[in-house]
Amino acid sequence: MDYTYKFPVVRGKQARREYYIAMVPLKMLSKLFPNTEEYVLPEYRAQRKMNESRIPVISRYITENRDSYAFSALAASIDGEFEFHESSDGLGTGILEVAMDARLLINDGQHRKAAILDALNEDASLGTETISVVLYEDLGLTRSQQLFTDLNKHAVKTSNSIAELYDSRDALAVINRNVVSRVKFLNDYTDKERDILGKFSSNLFTLNTFYTANKRIVGCTEVSDAAERFLCKFWTNIVQNIIQWNELMNHEISKVDLRENYIVTQGVVIQAFGIIGNYFYNNPQSQMEDVLLKLQSIDWKRSAVQWKLRVIRADGKIITSNKAIMLTANRIKREIGLEFSKDEEHRENQFLGSINI
Repeated sequence: MDYTYKFPVVRGKQARREYYIAMVPLKMLSKLFPNTEEYVLPEYRAQRKMNESRIPVISRYITENRDSYAFSALAASIDGEFEFHESSDGLGTGILEVAMDARLLINDGQHRKAAILDALNEDASLGTETISVVLYEDLGLTRSQQLFTDLNKHAVKTSNSIAELYDSRDALAVINRNVVSRVKFLNDYTDKERDILGKFSSNLFTLNTFYTANKRIVGCTEVSDAAERFLCKFWTNIVQNIIQWNELMNHEISKVDLRENYIVTQGVVIQAFGIIGNYFYNNPQSQMEDVLLKLQSIDWKRSAVQWKLRVIRADGKIITSNKAIMLTANRIKREIGLEFSKDEEHRENQFLGSINI
């Protein structure tokens, strides 16, 4: 090998085969990993097709968090000649020489690589920073395809709830967890890790449910301390005026009974409350506390006729669509005396017309 790339690496071993970990400057990625497989039929390549829409999202993450972004390692195969020269300490560190005509194929991390290259176009100073690359010997297409499968098969997507629990960049995520923690009933019965609760879960809600409801209330604009204060006040009033929630706190009703016979723990109802909250958020002159007192008079039983086909199917199952959220909010608005918007009135008339046919 007359002309080579030289990487300081650490050598490791998995499944009786050696592999190497290198720190690669970001500006070298385009040269080391050219886009050679993108237009090859899937059965003849070892990667999924690039999803172009993901690239600007990841690129913005880098440039907008210049001092705190973090990436996991890329994984790649070396298709060509290479030699490892161990250092004198014998601890598995050394120099990996890779022939200039060898192909380095990414097995995991193509979107990260593409986003880094995109970010480099905006901020060239990123070029001297590094990313770790795990290098394997290429043993042919079948092995590379299997490596891609093995690296991705067992990956589990992070739940939205735990992502929002840990996210300090998203201002609404921060406010959402502050609000949930400050309203005792919500804090006591909100799962902050899962997005789907089992029938016998000790919790009634998920953190993500309140995140999406609060997003309906305050919108996508920059949120503020005033928004957090409003959300705390709104949800406190909701809790105070849902009779069944108070019966649960007073041990007068069980969680199983609440789940099976009432709709007030369902995500569709929490989202409907989000629409109600948005009305008060945009109409601060309204007497929110007095209006929400009327929630106490609403019949929240699944069997109540006003929920049929609006949020409860003919077979008794919950409807979870956006239409159901809107129609549920409409019914709550009617019960507590709030005006419909033109769109809400149109949807309500459509619904009433359809059930009267």
